[in-house]
Amino acid sequence: MVFDYDIIVVGAGHAGCEAASAAAHMGSKTLLITMDMNKIGQMSCNPAVGGIAKGQIVREIDALGGQMGIVTDRSAIQFRMLNRSKGPAMWSPRSQSDRKQFINEWTDILSLTDNLHIWQDVVNELVIKDNQVVGLKTALGIEMRAKAVVLTNGTFLNGLLHFGPKQIEGGRISEPSAKGLSEQLRLLGFETDRMKTGTPARIDKRSIDFNKLTEQPGDDDGHHFSYLPDIQRRLKQMSCWITYTNPRTHSILRDGLPHSPLYNGQIHSIGPRYCPSIETKIITFADKDAHQIFLEPEGVDSNEYYVNGFSSSLPWEIQWQALKTIEGLENVQLYRPGYAIEYDFFPPTQLYHSLETKRIKNLFFAGQINGTTGYEEAAGQGLVAGVNAHQAINGLQPLVMKRDESYIGVLIDDLVTKGVDEPYRMFTSRAEYRILLRQDNADERLTERGYQLGLANGQRYTWWKRKEAAIVSIIDYLQNTSVKIGEMNRNKLGAILLRPEYTLSALIDMVPQLHDMVDKLTIGTNSTEVIEETEIRCKYEGYIHREKMAADKLHRLDSIKLAENFDYNSIQSLSTEARQKLTKIRPVTIGQASRIPGVSPNDISVLLVLLGR
Repeated sequence: MVFDYDIIVVGAGHAGCEAASAAAHMGSKTLLITMDMNKIGQMSCNPAVGGIAKGQIVREIDALGGQMGIVTDRSAIQFRMLNRSKGPAMWSPRSQSDRKQFINEWTDILSLTDNLHIWQDVVNELVIKDNQVVGLKTALGIEMRAKAVVLTNGTFLNGLLHFGPKQIEGGRISEPSAKGLSEQLRLLGFETDRMKTGTPARIDKRSIDFNKLTEQPGDDDGHHFSYLPDIQRRLKQMSCWITYTNPRTHSILRDGLPHSPLYNGQIHSIGPRYCPSIETKIITFADKDAHQIFLEPEGVDSNEYYVNGFSSSLPWEIQWQALKTIEGLENVQLYRPGYAIEYDFFPPTQLYHSLETKRIKNLFFAGQINGTTGYEEAAGQGLVAGVNAHQAINGLQPLVMKRDESYIGVLIDDLVTKGVDEPYRMFTSRAEYRILLRQDNADERLTERGYQLGLANGQRYTWWKRKEAAIVSIIDYLQNTSVKIGEMNRNKLGAILLRPEYTLSALIDMVPQLHDMVDKLTIGTNSTEVIEETEIRCKYEGYIHREKMAADKLHRLDSIKLAENFDYNSIQSLSTEARQKLTKIRPVTIGQASRIPGVSPNDISVLLVLLGR
């Protein structure tokens, strides 16, 4: 028997869940295949969502009509807005989640989604005809037909776990690796490589002396991940805790380095620069006597704690001995040790911006298979891949976001244009237009787009229009209403707000008419967010306008198309490196070509002359 679907998504991690949800919501008959239905949306490493730039991605997913923000809010046990001491372009939401509840929320959402079916199995072969994917075969011997397939295999493709010298095949601890797909794709001409990531030990809460630790509570000021005003945190809020390594810790770790797979030649692949193991920290920062460690709860009803900052692949005995030298962990008990994992990925320059592969039509890649790291980066790619799989099989234009439109757009453009030489992690510094890409205005940037695609529903669109109308009305009132405050001369409220010593919240408290107006306008919205975004638009209007002008210049280059079969090798006035890079990556526009490392401004000028520009 053969089963027929419009779209099949392989893997139910963060990329796969968003891809399947998006495709099904848009009307495609979708199948999500996972090795274990009890681990849908599993947080394989840190029980947290968001952080610097990553939080912006989650808000963009939510604004488009994706699910990660909703799942995170409903499973949150701590919320914090990071970087509040800096400008609003740097503010980034982050939330600790109850790991079990995160899975439960995703499972509930997917189970109740029309057009979406779930199957527990392992995929080991794609069915390809005339360079187009038409289905797949599973380990149970079942053949399934599909018009499009999205691969979101995470760390499972030929995954290999390292516990010191001990090696175990697997995609996660106690879960098997996936075999067959990498080998088939290599035979089809895909370039593949290996990457490495790692995770720290999990420890027993009852063995921690919290009296010796510094408490880190969360915020409670009205912020959430989802823009939907009816999505609220449901669970008890919990604190994280801070401690530090010390010279004794480092001595034990240093003595154990000959047994570390990272330093004895056992691991050859590339690990994440921005989330290094504790072994790497003591080598790279040899002058430091201490490294900060965060102890993070795994859930409301769990005794399990995550040791953030202590990722390691050393033998478990060495990890345990080192942890016991840390203040507050003298009597620590392990639930399981940390480990490293190597896995296959496919350099993402083999993809279009839609995340469709260049070699095989209607085959899409999303997540760690593209060389990224992090739940948020994976989820953003998954949503785009799911949307574009639906668009492709219906003959519609793909969703391709510009670099000034979203962090997801920056992420995908970086991947397909520059490729990766280490696991890719998003930072605010990667975005040229981060004043435009703030966490507060993702709905302003993207909800209209999501609604037009059929991903954001009518209720979300109505809430966004109500919020936007409130902001516009408040700004109009500020610009046209004069008041006298204290000894200050009578002046427009908008001009007063531009003074650094005043906030909009303060003005609302001082001016009764403004207070009543804001109260009335924000009914049915998140008033905290309305007030925050209104103030940012007013105070940073000049900077926002300047960045929009700079982005318009980028758009002009991105509007100049390049033919897919352009013969760059025949253009001798291009540099040798430019000819090689342009031939390999095949940029779609002059703008994309200008962002390829090794393609100089002179090379771009040559192309513009040839195109008659």
